[in-house]
Amino acid sequence: MEFDRDKVDEVTLALLWLTRFKQAGAVRAWKGHDFDTMDRLYSKNFIFDPRGDQKSVVLTEEGEKQSKRLFEKYFTS
Repeated sequence: MEFDRDKVDEVTLALLWLTRFKQAGAVRAWKGHDFDTMDRLYSKNFIFDPRGDQKSVVLTEEGEKQSKRLFEKYFTS
């Protein structure tokens, strides 16, 4: 099935805002999302490398800004 991967990336990044938390000065979010989508967010410099055993991922400064903006776009009135 074909779908708009950019839109999926946007919604996933927005959902990362919903699950964010601060740890050791970094903004992290739970990474229980599609691996390919997380890899695309990494290649777009919104998150640091999602591969590894940790259950969360660190958002970049730009990723944090975009995550908030997209959450507001898709999920607030």
